Amino acid sequence: MLAAVMDYFSSCWGPRSRAGHRGKGSDAAGRQDGLLWYKDAGQLATGEFSMAVVQANQLLEDQSQVESGSLSLAEPGPQGTFVGVYDGHGGPETSRFINDHLFSHLRKFATEHKCMSADVIRKAFQATEEGFLSLVSREWSLKPQIASVGSCCLVGVICSGTLYVANLGDSRAVLGRLVKATGEILAMQLSSEHNACYEEVRQELQSAHPDDPHIVVLKHNVWRVKGLIQISRSIGDVYLKRPEYNREPLHSKFRLRETFQRPILSSDPQITEHRIQPNDQFVIFASDGLWEHLSNQEAVDLVQNSPRNGIARKLVKVAMQEAAKKREMRYSDLKKIDRGVRRHFHDDITVVVVFLDSNAMSKASWSKNPSVSLRGGGVALPAKSLAPYSAPAQLSSTY
Repeated sequence: MLAAVMDYFSSCWGPRSRAGHRGKGSDAAGRQDGLLWYKDAGQLATGEFSMAVVQANQLLEDQSQVESGSLSLAEPGPQGTFVGVYDGHGGPETSRFINDHLFSHLRKFATEHKCMSADVIRKAFQATEEGFLSLVSREWSLKPQIASVGSCCLVGVICSGTLYVANLGDSRAVLGRLVKATGEILAMQLSSEHNACYEEVRQELQSAHPDDPHIVVLKHNVWRVKGLIQISRSIGDVYLKRPEYNREPLHSKFRLRETFQRPILSSDPQITEHRIQPNDQFVIFASDGLWEHLSNQEAVDLVQNSPRNGIARKLVKVAMQEAAKKREMRYSDLKKIDRGVRRHFHDDITVVVVFLDSNAMSKASWSKNPSVSLRGGGVALPAKSLAPYSAPAQLSSTY
């Protein structure tokens, strides 16, 4: 009974902003409505944005952040906008770690290089991966499960008229480009997905591991790396990168029968550089929880034909409506299902929509906008909560 009461109160408490204020009732830190957290509108150095997160897992595994202003520790230095969507699996530890460290690493390397570049972003990913490996090394003896926790990592950086998109895993960034001749909006996917369901990903794994006939296995009609996990690139998942963590006391479900000589999963992000064009209207950054229910074109059409204010929340709602329809239930009934059980109906969903304002992106307008530092929220729980062990589930898009 006490647990239920505490659960009720924790669901009423929104996430804290960095200043320590509760999210509910505070537009600056976003608002909480049950399992939904949202920031309907805000102003970045590069244009407006909208952000929303809905929780399905017992512990929110999706983490996210928006940063705008200085992208380095030096002044003057590169200015712009940073968006991160971190879709965790096996628990929240890795995605929380990325949320706490990746952007600071990026600022450090941008300071050293005195610019923003794909190399700066790659180094920030590498430093984050190495930092989490150190955490696993420290906690392994007491929390061996932490070796099986990992996260997808999608990052967008807008700086000096260029949009950099870096990705590990199966989150997705989609650009909405206006076709002036017809007035239609064209969906352009800017990220590649590292999921074994794609033939090219399976070929990449087989080429990297030619001596392993079981590097990808079709299990329960789903392609999985070593029969365990769908994604081929991530932060964390140390049990598939370092053989010394693929042994007891790690749960037997995660242990391989044979040892391995080189990492099975990669932490090297795929990075694209897109020079922003006048017809580029907005970018949708989202975890795969959204894309399971909406196509790229459906998502950009919805953004183009809706008010900007609250558009991320609307995308989340439409995805949940689709999830309810697939289970032949009402959306209103789906919303009543609590976290944990909710995961049987849809995944955690994170959406960030960034509108591209060519005027705001000119260097003269940087000083007109205050810095933004915001993290997506969820039901308030202890910062170091680690999910209880659960075997890889068929319902999860990653496990």
